[in-house]
Amino acid sequence: MTVLLSRLGSLRARLPVDAFLLSILLTVGIAALLPARGGVAEGFSYLTTLAIGALFFLYGVRLSPREAIAGLRHWRLHGSVLAATFVLFPLLGLAAQLIPASVLPRQLALGVLFLCCLPSTMQASVAFTSVARGNVPAAICAASLSNLAGIVLTPLLVGVLMSAHGGISGRAVVNVALQLLAPFLLGQLLRRWIADWVIRQRRLLFVVDRGSILLVVYTAFGAAVVAGIWHQLSLVSLGVLALVDAALLGVVLTVTTLVPRWLGFAPPDRMTILFCGSKKSIASGLPMAAAMFAGHGIGLLVLPVMLFHQMQLMACAWLAARYGRRAAEAAAVETGSTATERALVARDAA
Repeated sequence: MTVLLSRLGSLRARLPVDAFLLSILLTVGIAALLPARGGVAEGFSYLTTLAIGALFFLYGVRLSPREAIAGLRHWRLHGSVLAATFVLFPLLGLAAQLIPASVLPRQLALGVLFLCCLPSTMQASVAFTSVARGNVPAAICAASLSNLAGIVLTPLLVGVLMSAHGGISGRAVVNVALQLLAPFLLGQLLRRWIADWVIRQRRLLFVVDRGSILLVVYTAFGAAVVAGIWHQLSLVSLGVLALVDAALLGVVLTVTTLVPRWLGFAPPDRMTILFCGSKKSIASGLPMAAAMFAGHGIGLLVLPVMLFHQMQLMACAWLAARYGRRAAEAAAVETGSTATERALVARDAA
């Protein structure tokens, strides 16, 4: 697994698509050809559970509640990001449930709703905000707050919204929330003593982050293949899902672009709201799905998350570069004007 992840990482700069998504697609292909069965599948299930526990433990170690709480002073910005993540998105996910099952199969529609309940990303949100010359410290804080809130809010939203649409029982979500919260809280408790050491172990963090997700993908799609997923999913359904995900992303990008402008946020803060409020985390989404929907068959449920992940990367990479160029040009014009004014003042003084 480590060798595979390392080789895939070396291809990142040469590939036109996200290398991590490529590794997920490769894992799907392996699961399609060589799905785990019987005792092997049960062993992978236990291994996935342990990996998810380790993942959320490391989340607890890495996330600093002190920094997140300190950032609450910029409450309008963070409130806007949280509102987009945990209010706007879920409302759009509920709207997607109105699509007839003959157009969008029920499992895919529920997968869209699950996608809409997830927290924002960490790395991508901060990286795109930086490229766009936005408020990077605020982006770090907003992404941290979103992930901290998501540990509690995502299971609650899934329990309330998806139980109402036949996805999963509320009791099951509460039980899973405890399973996710326990290792997270343990990481928070031990953070004081081990945070510095853990953060230095980049290889360990990389393997656990990526490896746990690839394990979830393999076990989920392997089980789906054994259950006959390819008889349930058609190219038409996949095309409809792509349109739904694209429409979802388009609406959220539009809202998180226009509303902060109407509310009078400064340009750097608008970039933070745009890139933090429009993201959904595949890193926490797939492990959460594996924990919440254990025994329900999550192959189709996680397809919307995987597809949305690549769409958001492509769209936001283009937007970030565009806004970054605009900010650089504006700064150059302002600097040039200032230099000209200084030259005129110097000439008049002479």
